[in-house]
Amino acid sequence: MLIVGLTGGIATGKSTTSRALKAQGVPVVDADIIAHQIMEPGEVSYKLVMKHFGVGVLQEGSQAIDRAKLGGIIFNDPDKRQLLNKCTHPYVRRRIAYAVFKYYIQGYAMCVLDIPLLFESGLDRLCGKVAVVSCSPEQQMARLISRNGFSLEEAEARIKSQMPINEKEKRATMVLDNNGSIEELESSVRDLVNDWKPSLVRTVCALVAPVGLLVSLPFARTSMCGLGTLCACAAWIVGSIFG
Repeated sequence: MLIVGLTGGIATGKSTTSRALKAQGVPVVDADIIAHQIMEPGEVSYKLVMKHFGVGVLQEGSQAIDRAKLGGIIFNDPDKRQLLNKCTHPYVRRRIAYAVFKYYIQGYAMCVLDIPLLFESGLDRLCGKVAVVSCSPEQQMARLISRNGFSLEEAEARIKSQMPINEKEKRATMVLDNNGSIEELESSVRDLVNDWKPSLVRTVCALVAPVGLLVSLPFARTSMCGLGTLCACAAWIVGSIFG
């Protein structure tokens, strides 16, 4: 199974791209959804956030965490941002890994990791290919102000807090230009799926390879045939993941 990383800048159109991929039948693991799930009352990350940040980050009259309050605390404080990352990132990664494995054993040819901080978190190393959704700075600014109701200064601060989009473009396998219409972006997504989706034969071989790997293990030390089978299966597994 090919693992594809999907990222972009704030308000460049990543969510629209993610929906277009789902419409093509491609499973998408959304890191933002997972980040919300692990912050629900009772979760380990929730307990860690409460321990380090206190009840001041809760919604009024509720046990739910107010993400806007928490975001306001960490936005201009690198130390507290790092502390929050330590409370959440390991548990996000764990659920991402579980979701990818689930899609793999279900026989999907391709899976997309929708991760805003893909490069910053180092999770691009898990991906065989990376797509970056991009648009002009003017479009990005206008969309962010319209969508979030930010002032010009607030929008500029949010954009500057992220890795520059041109740096992400340099590290991408493919850049999806979102300066046009939604229909144009959807067309680009269809082209991406057609170009990158592994064939049925490759997908089946990738599913069979782990079985061959396990079967050949007892013979790897005593037989050249067993060692050869072991190496071939391992190569198939690596190839299926990294394209």
